[in-house]
Amino acid sequence: MSVKPTREEALALFLKYNAGEPLLKHALSVEGVMRHFARKLGEDEEKWGVIGLLHDVDYERYPDEHCKKAESLLAEAGIPEEYIHGVVSHGYGICTEVAPEHIMEKVLYTIDELTGLITAAAIMRPSKSVMDLELKSVMKKYKAANFAAGVNREVIERGCAMLGMELQEVVTETILGMREVADAIGLGGI
Repeated sequence: MSVKPTREEALALFLKYNAGEPLLKHALSVEGVMRHFARKLGEDEEKWGVIGLLHDVDYERYPDEHCKKAESLLAEAGIPEEYIHGVVSHGYGICTEVAPEHIMEKVLYTIDELTGLITAAAIMRPSKSVMDLELKSVMKKYKAANFAAGVNREVIERGCAMLGMELQEVVTETILGMREVADAIGLGGI
């Protein structure tokens, strides 16, 4: 593994521990949104994308050790400590006490759950696409507690507070990031 892992190395590592298509699509969604935010904020797009891609590396095989097992898997693969901290911190207050510190970690913490809600909202549309999904539609679904009930809205709201951003702005940017990878995540439309 290189000092700064490439996207190809990160994807190979993710696929080494995960075979399920839904989790891969989620990882690709998060990667796309992380890259979008990195560009918007003038940060390292490659680094943010790789961390987004790897954030659930341990989830399929070790769901009861999520984030904890990731630390050892990534360290064994030679992934740099700052990348590992970013991955582990996305589970803050849920499965780890490692708090998001860097802006990148705060974005990952915030958008991880949100991509799931936006995916569910897109699937419900006649187009089955994020390409025509609008903020108003997502916010309506967001407020319906029984819609995508597994999505932890408190985490999203805590993340928005950490970022100092309004929920609507984060949702808008997350939709835009997911549009960039719409075909790869199966939400390009029918």
